[in-house]
Amino acid sequence: VLLVESGGGLVQPGGSLPLSCSASGFTTSPSTISWARRAQGKGREWLSAIWPDGTTYYADAMKGRCTISRDNAKNTVALQIHGLEPEDTAVYYCAKGAPSSTLGRPANFWGQGTQGTVSS
Repeated sequence: VLLVESGGGLVQPGGSLPLSCSASGFTTSPSTISWARRAQGKGREWLSAIWPDGTTYYADAMKGRCTISRDNAKNTVALQIHGLEPEDTAVYYCAKGAPSSTLGRPANFWGQGTQGTVSS
């Protein structure tokens, strides 16, 4: 079972990050997939999640700034974040499971993360 994030990199303020989470060893279509990030010196921050039926969740800080989607044929889940600012600099992770037990089975498997840096 493997989750691999991609799409990170250096972005100028105001730019976008097209993140992708690719799964192998299991099928994403019947799974809830979540995205979170961790900035240096800070704790994990949940960003978004998508359920098998297409229901989505966005953290308040992300509403209007990002879009989560899934491509079952490619076994991937994407997260597009817009309007990036330097404080969005973080390692971005995807996970199999929900952000918390109140939203479903909590995430129990993580990818290695992809670094997103926002700087001019």
